[in-house]
Amino acid sequence: MTILETRDLKKYYGSGETQVRALDGVDLKVESGEFVAIVGTSGSGKSTLLHMLGGLDRPSSGSVLVNGREIFSLKDEELTIFRRRKIGFVFQSYNLVPVLSVYENIVLPVELDGRKPDRDYIHQVINTLGLEKKLNNLPNQLSGGQQQRVAIARAMAAKPAILLADEPTGNLDSKTSQDVLSLMKVTGQKFSQTMVMITHNEEIAQTAHRIVRIEDGRIVRQ
Repeated sequence: MTILETRDLKKYYGSGETQVRALDGVDLKVESGEFVAIVGTSGSGKSTLLHMLGGLDRPSSGSVLVNGREIFSLKDEELTIFRRRKIGFVFQSYNLVPVLSVYENIVLPVELDGRKPDRDYIHQVINTLGLEKKLNNLPNQLSGGQQQRVAIARAMAAKPAILLADEPTGNLDSKTSQDVLSLMKVTGQKFSQTMVMITHNEEIAQTAHRIVRIEDGRIVRQ
């Protein structure tokens, strides 16, 4: 079943001779439970595409559908709520709150949404990611790999249907990168989540079920 789809997605900046076509008619389908890597060089449009998939930025034209629903038909406040409940984000820079403990960081998105965390589910995620002994630590007491695991747990805490990862291993050494990616695959499969990851690293991309290549704002190979 297709869970995520783009139709003729375009994002242009500027006009005339200086116009930049960050996305220039992208058609993409992602099936439920799939792990897709989007690969491209710097400036290829992969980060712009990820932001569109997650509803973080609106396109110039075209559609993004999540479970058949056009997300950009939603008003800003509705889109924020939809994004918070249906889509999890993992960024290269972790984006953890330094004054909160590991556990407080993990449940923060759920609590900001005015809901009670599903503690049994969250502890399953925590145990799968090997964070059970770090819950009271602050982020600065963790290694880079451990901080990225916390970021993954936080992204999964709201039980999103889709997990979007933006260069999730960009700040990690090669061994830690492989460990983190293995955990992402395990958690994705265990909790039936669809994952889309952007990377410029070919070796990292090989861990995905499918590789999509993007150049100059267009998909050139799937």
